[in-house]
Amino acid sequence: MSRVKELESRLDHTEHQLRLLQKISRFMVREMNLGVALQEVVSLVVEFMECDSCLLYLLQAQELVLCASNNPHPDTIGKVRLHFGEGLTGWVARERRLLAISREAYGDPRFKLFTNLPEDSYEAFLSAPVIVRDRVAGVINVQHRETHFHSGGEMELLTTVGEQIGCLVALAQSDLKPLDTAQVLDLVMSPARRG
Repeated sequence: MSRVKELESRLDHTEHQLRLLQKISRFMVREMNLGVALQEVVSLVVEFMECDSCLLYLLQAQELVLCASNNPHPDTIGKVRLHFGEGLTGWVARERRLLAISREAYGDPRFKLFTNLPEDSYEAFLSAPVIVRDRVAGVINVQHRETHFHSGGEMELLTTVGEQIGCLVALAQSDLKPLDTAQVLDLVMSPARRG
């Protein structure tokens, strides 16, 4: 009987993750301000990952700029900046790798202290790059006040969320012209026609 309960729990957890990804994907089809969409994504991540903080940084001229936070710090949005490679967040951007620290993240030698962010004292840190067309466009961080072991599922989920945010950023940057179905079909079929 315990095996059945374990499977039910895993299925419930998978459905929970799927709902998060579905909600984020809906921002890609709506016409909405990028800042509003990113703030909504951060709120969803906090709700679904049951973390205490989620911070989203986007890359601008070799600096990572805080663009969204579940803990609104109006004086920090757009003002907190890290150089590419600076702090844990900058390391994730430079290395293009996920980073998971289960406790004492503030003790890591890569850590950079911001006196105006309460998250500086949080124990656990999970961070993934935001990728747009195989380039780093930012970083998303999830933090817990208490020690927290990050499961493989949480790591994969945050990586996927980073990729979805990358899609939102790319869509916001693109020149959205009405789709001509014939032209789209030509783009898709042209490699097959050459072969």
